[in-house]
Amino acid sequence: MQNFPGVGVSPGRVIGAVRQMPKPVSEPPAGEQLPEGVSAEDATAELKQAATAVHDELRARSERATGDGKAVLEATALMAKDTMLLKGAAKLIAKGTSNQRAVWESAASVSEMLHNLGGYMAERATDVLDVRARIVAELRGQAAPGIPASDTPFVLVAEDLAPADTATLDPETVLALVTSGGGPQSHTAIIARSLGLPAVVAATGVEDLPDGTEVFVDGAAGTVVAEPGDAERDAAVAWRETASLLAAFEGQGTTADGHLVPLLANVGGAKDAAAAAELGAEGVGLFRTEFCFLERDSEPTVDEQAAAYQGVFDAFPGKKVVLRTLDAGADKPLPFLTDATEPNPALGVRGYRTDLTSPGVLQRQLEAIARAAGQSEADVWVMAPMISTADEAATFASMCAEAGLQTPGVMVEVPSAALTADAILREVSFASLGTNDLTQYAMAADRQLGPLAALNTPWQPAVLRLVKLSVEGAAVEGADKPVGVCGEAAADPALAVVLVGLGVSTLSMTARSLAAVAAVLKTVTLEQARELSELALSARTAEDGRNAVREKLPVLAELGL
Repeated sequence: MQNFPGVGVSPGRVIGAVRQMPKPVSEPPAGEQLPEGVSAEDATAELKQAATAVHDELRARSERATGDGKAVLEATALMAKDTMLLKGAAKLIAKGTSNQRAVWESAASVSEMLHNLGGYMAERATDVLDVRARIVAELRGQAAPGIPASDTPFVLVAEDLAPADTATLDPETVLALVTSGGGPQSHTAIIARSLGLPAVVAATGVEDLPDGTEVFVDGAAGTVVAEPGDAERDAAVAWRETASLLAAFEGQGTTADGHLVPLLANVGGAKDAAAAAELGAEGVGLFRTEFCFLERDSEPTVDEQAAAYQGVFDAFPGKKVVLRTLDAGADKPLPFLTDATEPNPALGVRGYRTDLTSPGVLQRQLEAIARAAGQSEADVWVMAPMISTADEAATFASMCAEAGLQTPGVMVEVPSAALTADAILREVSFASLGTNDLTQYAMAADRQLGPLAALNTPWQPAVLRLVKLSVEGAAVEGADKPVGVCGEAAADPALAVVLVGLGVSTLSMTARSLAAVAAVLKTVTLEQARELSELALSARTAEDGRNAVREKLPVLAELGL
C-alpha cells in the first residue's frame, strides 16, 4: 500500500478506480502565423465566435446548476467574453499571429496580471486559463477539456480542477475527489461538500497514479491509500452502512440536553432554497444575493431583484431568511460596480464598501428586499458583508430602517469586526461569522493555496478566539444578540460542536451537511460542548485542537465523519 496524506474537506470513505483528468489542451506553437489566405478580420471573427460558443455553453450549464456551482459557472462564462482578453488577442492577430496563438498569449498576459494582484483576483487567473483552453479546443473542433466520461463510477484525481469542472461534478459517476493542489476553502472543496462527495485536497503525488489504480479515500481523515487492504475495505463497507443514518435531517438541531441550535442553509437562489427546505433546513442563514447580479453589464432593476428574492422567501414561510447584501468585488467583479485594476482587491472595495464608490446600488437593493419581504411570510433579516467599524454598522442599520427593514445585521469577516463586536452590535440586531474570509484575513493565508492549507483552517486557535470575542461582544447592555456562523466551518460536525460551546446561536451550511451536524450535536450536552471548545481554544496548534476534540467525540468515527 502507498499512502498519500492530504487535507480532508468532505467526509466519506470509498474505494474505487482512479481516473485522471485528461491532459490539458496543447499550446499552439510559438510564433504561429495566420494561415495563408486567412485575413486578420476573418481570424478575429472566428475567435469571437469560438469565445461566444464557450460562453454560451458555460452559461447553459450554469442554468442547470444551483448554488455554488451556478455561481462558479457564471463567473467563468464571463471570462470567455472578457474584453481585455479578446482585445489583446485581436491586436496580436492584426500583426499576423494565428488566432489560437493570439488568444493563448493574451490569456497568459491577463492571467499573469490577475495573479500578481494576489488574493481573490489570483483565483480568477485559473478561470482565464480554463477559458483559454476551451476557446482553443473550440477553434480546433475538439471536445472541451473536462471530467472524463465513464460507464462505471470512479475516483477523480487531478492536480487541481478548473472552477467550471468542479461545478459540474456528477455524484452518480464520481465516487470521490482527490487533488494534489488546492486548499480547504478552494472551489474544489466547497463544491465537493455541496454535492456530498468525499474529497481530499493537497495530497501531493496523487497526480502520478495510473488510471485504474484502486484507491481508498477517507474524506474526513484526509488520506488516500493506493491498493487498499482489508482494513480499508471494511471501513468503506461500514461507511455505506452508516451513510443512511446521515441521509435525512429530522428538522431540529439540538444538543443532548435540549439546547436548541437552529440549523440553517446557505443558498444562492430559489432552486437552492426549495432543495434546502426539502432537506429540512430550519431556515436560511446565508442567502447570497450576488447571483442575480452576475453575467450582467448593468445593475438589475428593483423589480428584477425583488422577483429573485421572493422565490427564496417563499420557500420558507414563517421561518428566518438571512439575506446578505451584494458581496461584489475581489473574486466577484461586476463591470458596473467594481474596479478590476485595484492593486489588492481582497483588501479593496468589496462588499459593503462598494457603496463608497457607487452610492445608490445598495439603497436600491434594500428597496427590492423590502418589497419582496412585504409580499412574503418569511422572517427576513438583512446583513452587510465586509463591515469593519461601528460607524459602518450604524450607517447600514440606518439604510435598512429607511427601506423599512426591521432586522439589520453584519457579517464578521474582518478581524476588526470581531475585536470590536461590542461596539458594532450596539448598532445592529445580529451578526453572522463568515469563517472563510475571517480565517484567511486572520492568518494572512489565501484560502485557494494548497501550500497554505494548514494555516487556512478555522480550527486555528486564533480564529476560534475571534469567534469567542464576537460572541462575548454580543452581550450588549445585558441583552444578548444572536451570533451565527454561515461559513464552511459550520459544516464540520466536530467544529460545529466547538462553535456551539463558544456560544454561537445558529449554524448555517450547505444543506447536505445538516444531517451529519445534527447527528453529532445531539450526542453532547451544552456543558460538554463548552468543555470541548476550551480544548480547541487552548490548543497549541489547529491540528492539536482538532485531534483533541475528535478524540472526545467517538460518534465521528462511528459515522465515518
